[in-house]
Amino acid sequence: MSTPLNSTKTTAAFFAQSAIAFGVSFLGLLFGICYLPLDMWQRLFLAMAGLFLVSSTFGLAKTVRDMQEASTVRVRIDEARIDRLLNEHDPLRTFTAASS
Repeated sequence: MSTPLNSTKTTAAFFAQSAIAFGVSFLGLLFGICYLPLDMWQRLFLAMAGLFLVSSTFGLAKTVRDMQEASTVRVRIDEARIDRLLNEHDPLRTFTAASS
C-alpha cells in the first residue's frame, strides 16, 4: 500500500519575501545599534540580545516545523509500521530454532 506524498512546499515568492524581511530587520537592528547615542557597553548588550533573538527564532521555527511534520498522517503511518515490525520481531526465536 503506497501512501500519497502530501508535501506542502513553499513558493519561491514566499521564500524570497521571508528572506528579504529577515535581512531588512537584521540590518535595521545593526543600524540602530551602530547609530543610537549609546555607550559601548549598551551597544554590546543590544548586539548580544539581538544575536540571541535571531538564534532563538531559528530554533523556535525548527521546533514548530518538526512538531507539525510529526503530526502528519504519513509519519504516523510509518511509526505504526515500525512499531508493528518491532512487536513481531523475536530475536530469540531464530536462536532457539538454530540450536534445536
